[in-house]
Amino acid sequence: MAAPDRNEFRQTVGLLPTGVTVVSAFQSSGPAGATASAVCSLSLEPMMMLVCLDLESRSLEAVREAGRFGISVLGEGQREAAEIFATKSEQVEKWATVRWREHLGVPIIEGGPAHVVCEVAEIIPGGDHVIVTGEVLEVEAEDDPAEPLIYHGGLFRRLDAGSGSDG
Repeated sequence: MAAPDRNEFRQTVGLLPTGVTVVSAFQSSGPAGATASAVCSLSLEPMMMLVCLDLESRSLEAVREAGRFGISVLGEGQREAAEIFATKSEQVEKWATVRWREHLGVPIIEGGPAHVVCEVAEIIPGGDHVIVTGEVLEVEAEDDPAEPLIYHGGLFRRLDAGSGSDG
């Protein structure tokens, strides 16, 4: 059996809808962050999160240096931030485009539905990425949260509030 085509694989896994986040940390030169959709809860006891970062990412360097990271969940009105943090442009330029604050030693993007702050537990090799697990130090959801930004099929999308089901 032949190995799957790389582009076909990318297109296929792109059909799995994901939330859009910015994973962030401070390094000696300032805040660093990258758009990430490979983010999920890992454990309730202890409370842990999992994020995947590209081996070439400056944000990975920052997470390693800081030993702590933030996960800012982006809202549907933050598509521009998602696109900017997905680029390889200078970190200073990225942070100048968003409202953010330092919280528990990590940069957090404001205006989204929620954020999580974690202490790095493990960094595990995973192909051209690494899997970073973190013990949760804090979670915060807005009282009246914005709808989350969703990524599906290569496009940013929004939830359709009228299509939910109870089953």
